[in-house]
Amino acid sequence: MKTRRFWVFLFLSPLLIYWVWDSVVPSIVDRLINRVQTHESWPINDETRELHESIPVADLHADPLLWKRNWLVGDGRGHTDLPRLQAGGVALQVLTAVTKSPSGQNYSENSPDTDTLSYLTIAQLWPMETWSSPFARAVYQAEKLADWDAQAGEQFRVIRNQKELRILREGQESNKAWVGGIFGIEGGHALEGNLKNLERLDELGLRVVGLTHFFDNRLGGSLHGQTGEGLTDFGRQVVLEADRRGMTIDVAHASSQMVRDVLDLTSRPVILSHGGFKGLCDVGRNLDDALMLELAQRGALIGVGFWDGAVCDYSPEGVVRAIQYGIDLLGVDHIALGSDYDGATQVLFDAEELPILTQTMLEQGMPEPHIRKVMGENAIRFFSQNLP
Repeated sequence: MKTRRFWVFLFLSPLLIYWVWDSVVPSIVDRLINRVQTHESWPINDETRELHESIPVADLHADPLLWKRNWLVGDGRGHTDLPRLQAGGVALQVLTAVTKSPSGQNYSENSPDTDTLSYLTIAQLWPMETWSSPFARAVYQAEKLADWDAQAGEQFRVIRNQKELRILREGQESNKAWVGGIFGIEGGHALEGNLKNLERLDELGLRVVGLTHFFDNRLGGSLHGQTGEGLTDFGRQVVLEADRRGMTIDVAHASSQMVRDVLDLTSRPVILSHGGFKGLCDVGRNLDDALMLELAQRGALIGVGFWDGAVCDYSPEGVVRAIQYGIDLLGVDHIALGSDYDGATQVLFDAEELPILTQTMLEQGMPEPHIRKVMGENAIRFFSQNLP
């Protein structure tokens, strides 16, 4: 009997280890890093519900592609899944591939020499080539997004061009549960210094090109890097080629000099997908208000974040205060949502709870046309005009 038990144990132990490694470890990390702070439920009144349900909500930045979840069904982890986006009235969501992250993610300075995502890719049992290659990680996440599209039917679809966005919006008139996703990358290091990799990602649906993340890369300087430099020669090549392909440049995390270089190089409007205003929240994550004004004067759209590093006070009132600050500074046509959901942030409301933003805006006296623009109409207008 002992011998039989030994062999059963020997057989089952690797299966148990695999199950723990594959299921338990990623879940624990996800729940620790992407937290919704415990709070009482937000009571939503009838006026808010009526208004919110009439708005096609859109968000410029979220990172669920990084995590191992049953995203189409939802398992309660993190900040987003398709059911929560639908419940929150989200019509359009930019979904970005995170491909490298330094230890610490300091707002002041980071070296490009560390890569904490190596551990996460291994823990989540991603393909071996992703363990060390940012480009392979971007491809893997693009393919994951395509799988979501294939499995979800009409409920979720990847949007690649103006025609597909128009068809989505027409369909949402009769079925508000339809959600569109736009694929982006958070940092041009995913290209690994090869412009041909931009073509490969274009074929996989890439439409939003973030130039930097938390560290300097071959395209230029990060707002949180060590050099503060602007675009490199390779960075200029990427911006020009992305422009030619009808992609949108995202200057979130870019150094101030890189932002100025982008504005000098391209005539197409850019986005700053997730961030805040230094004049309101004076932290290293945010650009100076003067540079934000330059962006707006060139037609940029600014996504206001939902976490402390973007707005300092990440309560609904604090986020709306940042939105109002942006409206007063730049004009309402330049302000959108940039949640950074599932981006290793702690928030006070997840995607299902987005009506609390609409209600808080109403309570603070924001006009309904402004609420509509900020909650989604500005972002949908931007992509309607700037997608290929």
